[in-house]
Amino acid sequence: MARDERGVTPQSEDFSSWYNEVVTKAQLVERGPARGTMVIRPYGYRIWELLQADLDGRIKDTGHENAYFPMLIPESYLKREAEHVEGFAPELAVVTHAGGKELEEPLVLRPTSETVIGEMMAKWISSYRDLPLLLNQWANVVRWELRPRLFLRTTEFLWQEGHTAHADEAEAMAETLQMLDVYEHVCRDLAAIPVVPGEKTPGERFAGAVKTFTVEGMMRDGKALQSGTTHYLGTNFAKAFGIQFADDAGRLELCHTTSWGMSTRLVGGTIMTHGDDKGLVLPPKLAPYQVVIVPIARGDQAETVLAAVRELAGRLKAAGIRVHVDDRPQVSPGFKFNDWEMRGVPLRLEIGPRDLAAGTALLAKRLGDQGKVAISLDTAPEVLLDTLDDFQEFLLERATDFRDSHTVTVDAWEEFVAAVATGWARALHCGRPECEEEIKAATAATPRCIPLEAPAESGSCVRCDAPSAYGKRVLFGRSY
Repeated sequence: MARDERGVTPQSEDFSSWYNEVVTKAQLVERGPARGTMVIRPYGYRIWELLQADLDGRIKDTGHENAYFPMLIPESYLKREAEHVEGFAPELAVVTHAGGKELEEPLVLRPTSETVIGEMMAKWISSYRDLPLLLNQWANVVRWELRPRLFLRTTEFLWQEGHTAHADEAEAMAETLQMLDVYEHVCRDLAAIPVVPGEKTPGERFAGAVKTFTVEGMMRDGKALQSGTTHYLGTNFAKAFGIQFADDAGRLELCHTTSWGMSTRLVGGTIMTHGDDKGLVLPPKLAPYQVVIVPIARGDQAETVLAAVRELAGRLKAAGIRVHVDDRPQVSPGFKFNDWEMRGVPLRLEIGPRDLAAGTALLAKRLGDQGKVAISLDTAPEVLLDTLDDFQEFLLERATDFRDSHTVTVDAWEEFVAAVATGWARALHCGRPECEEEIKAATAATPRCIPLEAPAESGSCVRCDAPSAYGKRVLFGRSY
């Protein structure tokens, strides 16, 4: 299909090409100099900042405190928890030389921080009075990805990782589910992604965890994106690192620990949930600019229009709206319209001499009702705030409708194959890892989660006819 240099491959032709083109043409990210790395440009980093600020506030509201731990972790730390090191071994980046010499012990660039934080927890906890210990850190991590994709899977990425220690299983499980709920609300409230919360099957658990929970979102190509995970680690890491406490009777007990994380892959998830053939579509709550104003005037009228536009921008900013005035003289209004459509700005205002004389501006939405409508300059802040709220809600409803229309309850294998080719399947499953591998080999689909809110149901596995294992249907889909 012919297109100009600002256009992108249609999603229906090649979703992967569409995504790779959009993230660069919308000036979100570039490939880094080292394999699998990325450079997050200011426009893309602002999306992450908005997400980070909101999530950080929610984490602190639940009683957690931020700390920071080293990126370099002694290799021996990872080896203390056998399942953990086995699970991460293929992804580790290891430093063997420093200061011109070979190190006595190799250092691992953190893939996650359970081990180094576990070492510190063992030092900081001695009594039940020290519990619960509720920590979070904002950091970068390194995982050697074989098939990197910008924002979704990169060698280095940004995230937060929470780590907590508790006196018993009940308290630790409550923490694990509380943070899952936080992640669900972040996805829904900010990114307008209608995620499904659920538990991972044993074959999909985090290495070293007793239980892993996830929030799964559906992208516009029908694939699933794991958008945040929480883990109940039991006493596995407590045993490995000696994280213990004296109870009120003086008996030494092992702590029950948790970990949980959400990363820059949610930026990629936002792009793939809402974007279209014109480029990005950003939810207002994550849009660097919620409103862009384009002044349209030449000659003697230009300064008058621009002065009025700047005055309006000041009032919008005072109302809490992130606004940008595109007064670039070297490009046409049409170029600006296409440019901001590509970059996903929710609302655009156009103001020319006639609009100014009428006391109005022309409002265009990135999606939804077609056409432009005139709004009063006097009431613009109130109208735009309401319109932004409506647009945020519209995107969530649109994504929910898409997800629901591409999710099928199936009982037969043929139905399963057809469902996961374009979306998700709800199916009964025996729970055997070898059966999961057969399903993956045949369809590329994996068990995304056992939805927490799924009704009780039992029967035969959709693949092998063995009795179902979980007392409810499992959500399957191809994934990123």
